[in-house]
Amino acid sequence: MRIFHYAVVSAMLMLAGVGSVHAVEYGELVQKDGKWEFKNTEDPVLKLMHDKHVITDEEYFKVTDRSGKNWIEPADAVLNRRREMDWIRYEKTALHLPDWLDLGFENRTRFESYDHPWRANQAIGNGQTDAQIALRSRVRIGLGGDGPVRFLFEGQDSRSFLDGDRGDFRDATTVNEFDVLQLLGSLTVNNVMGTGLRTDFHFGRMTLDLGNRRLVARNAFRNTVNSFDGFHWQLAQGNTWRIRAFATQPVVRDDVRLDQQYHNQFFWGTYLESRHFPWFQVDAYYFGLNDQRVPDGATHRTYSTAGGRLYKDPKPGEPDYEIETAWQTGRRGITDHFAYFNHFETGYMFNIPWTPRLVFQFDYASGDRQPGDGQNEGFDTLFGARRWEFGPTGIWGPFSRTNLISPGWRVFLNPTPNWILMLRHRAWFLAQDTDFFGNTGLRDTTGNSGTSLGHDLELQAQWQINANLDFDVGYVHWFKGSYFNSPTILAQMPSGGNRDSDYFYASVRVRM
Repeated sequence: MRIFHYAVVSAMLMLAGVGSVHAVEYGELVQKDGKWEFKNTEDPVLKLMHDKHVITDEEYFKVTDRSGKNWIEPADAVLNRRREMDWIRYEKTALHLPDWLDLGFENRTRFESYDHPWRANQAIGNGQTDAQIALRSRVRIGLGGDGPVRFLFEGQDSRSFLDGDRGDFRDATTVNEFDVLQLLGSLTVNNVMGTGLRTDFHFGRMTLDLGNRRLVARNAFRNTVNSFDGFHWQLAQGNTWRIRAFATQPVVRDDVRLDQQYHNQFFWGTYLESRHFPWFQVDAYYFGLNDQRVPDGATHRTYSTAGGRLYKDPKPGEPDYEIETAWQTGRRGITDHFAYFNHFETGYMFNIPWTPRLVFQFDYASGDRQPGDGQNEGFDTLFGARRWEFGPTGIWGPFSRTNLISPGWRVFLNPTPNWILMLRHRAWFLAQDTDFFGNTGLRDTTGNSGTSLGHDLELQAQWQINANLDFDVGYVHWFKGSYFNSPTILAQMPSGGNRDSDYFYASVRVRM
């Protein structure tokens, strides 16, 4: 009961006592006149634990040291971005759990709403505004500490409330109740045969981030996450280079029942990363997909996707760039498949207060040129993410990496280390006027509706109090193009779907 009391009080302090946290992520103790005192940037939860003698001075120092020497890698450390797993474990600290046992909790609650829906399957809702509350909760339990063999269980519960009205958007990207996100073991060998190389082997259910996550990603904004059952191997030389290979069966999400994999769906690939030259960093990859779940074969996907990426990371006072291209061959159903995707961006981060960064972007994803001609050219984004480039997903997300042409620009501002502000503007066009508009279900096979999807403007503000608490607020206004005024498209949409749409969201994430 005592630990439960501190957990409740901790959560309240995180929400109510954040005023004492400024530009420094974590607080620290200093010794004055023989006494230990907190600086004015202390973590309010850890301060409570320390004041109530739940943790000692030594434990406080250990938890708040973010230099990296106390970082204990979990089993999925090389699979996903560190930000997905690294935060202060309040419960573990309060319970005095040993280093070989990890325990963490996370909850994200988001309110989101948009008007004038456009998807074909929302026509039954008569164009009503769709407002929902998305709730995503996770628990992580790890075993092994810094040992060579480690295990991880990560459970996730994704729910959406206020989604019961006719025409509300709901599918397996918004709801996935009580399921296993990760259940894996890992084996790590450092300094393989005296070469200085490190190798890792993973087996079980896992999530994956590869490269810039355009084709394979552990989804961050979306309420549900891609996961895979199988094997993953890595060989690396520090941060200079690494090669990764995997053979998996993608997990098929079910909104209520336990997720499962199918014996006739396989996904495999290799990914090479080279960081030898900071101004010319290189990725090269190959992915294979064989998806034959549907008995009639009409939508069987047998793809080979090969691509590469060149880039330079943003730094103050320097230009940066990124170029990525991917090409797909194979078959979709009984038709041949040939498609491609290209991304280009260039930016500059100014070495002045707020370190503004201006970025210009261009994306091209091929679409199907002529329906029924025995050739399919619509690019398949596989298991990628798109929020950071194409805008919020969730119940929004009209644009995807297929049949699309989109130039745009964005500006980032950092008023303080804890604040990120972003302004984005992009124009949107269909690459082929006879193909589907993304996954909306809208299509004019005659091409008479044109290609202009309009343009949109996005504002976003992120406030990270520390690694345990952050807020994210955004707004998008979509100025819809002439495509939506076509009689053919109007007949497929909900009432009023050709009007401009506004989307708003506000979310809070708490990790303990």
